[in-house]
Amino acid sequence: MLIIDGSQGEGGGQIFRSSLTLSLCLQQPVRIKNIRAGRRKPGLLRQHLACLRVGRDISDAQITGDALGSTDVVFEPGRVKPGKYPLAIGSAGSTSLVFQTVLLPLLLADGESELCLEGGTHNGSAPSFDFIQLAFLPLMARMGYRAQVALERFGFYPAGGGRWRAQLQPARQLQPLHLTSRGDLLKREAVVTSARIAAHVAERELQQIHKKCHWPAEELHQRQVESAGPGNIVSLRVFSQQVTEVIEEVGEKGLSAERVAGRAATELKRYLQSGVPVGEHLADQLLLPMVLGKGGSFTTLQPSAHLLTNIAVIRQFTGADVKVERESELAWRVTV
Repeated sequence: MLIIDGSQGEGGGQIFRSSLTLSLCLQQPVRIKNIRAGRRKPGLLRQHLACLRVGRDISDAQITGDALGSTDVVFEPGRVKPGKYPLAIGSAGSTSLVFQTVLLPLLLADGESELCLEGGTHNGSAPSFDFIQLAFLPLMARMGYRAQVALERFGFYPAGGGRWRAQLQPARQLQPLHLTSRGDLLKREAVVTSARIAAHVAERELQQIHKKCHWPAEELHQRQVESAGPGNIVSLRVFSQQVTEVIEEVGEKGLSAERVAGRAATELKRYLQSGVPVGEHLADQLLLPMVLGKGGSFTTLQPSAHLLTNIAVIRQFTGADVKVERESELAWRVTV
């Protein structure tokens, strides 16, 4: 049985999620110890339990350590079974992270699957539904992975209550992904989404984007939505020929609208100035589908601790040759 130390690298939940994905896809029993040892509150949270339990359900896996706060889990998967699966987190935890954990095992299975995900849809420190739909899945499609998603209800922290669905088709002919340039700029937009928040908050966020990024009024959009609880997120979208980058910042209690929008603007400027096609968060998410598919390469920003930790876990499972090489002051090439 393979043993993965969850305290390595950045010591977060991604080690646990990537290990489950790889275990399911490769039919490799695994013990994951010291789970989330690098976090203030170590061990499994509800969203990690949701990943573990749906991993069990889709493969009839044998598991130990299935409890909140557990820091040691043994996961022994069977064959992945396509089908219809509810993925209810039972909290406002990120549905997108749960989705990404089981996405590849189900796409590589021998039949169609349908997922109904309930919980948080627009969370801090996690890709939102919009990121999944606009940035991640189009590149998955270029590799031959086919998935369609539809949002039914928004869910913000801490109330949650969001819901969306995903239709997954089995992968047939996978292709390598080579992404070394953005191509021409097609469109850009700033979208501020709010629920049960005073209208002036979104207006101030858009004013800050206009001030910091110099985007004209026709590229600034305010979206009021229904949700079980209050929430706010700034989303900056850059649509290019080869890739779409989505940069997001979630509003927090005690954090001014100007600070929220300013953080997003700073990250956007870093991305645009670098000239690379793949942003920091997307880079991390492309690794597993490339390793389990036909490989490829992409150019990105300076590798994050998340990216390097993910590479270390992938190497432990597969021995894959994942290279990270500096190309210029602002650009690195990742080759699988």
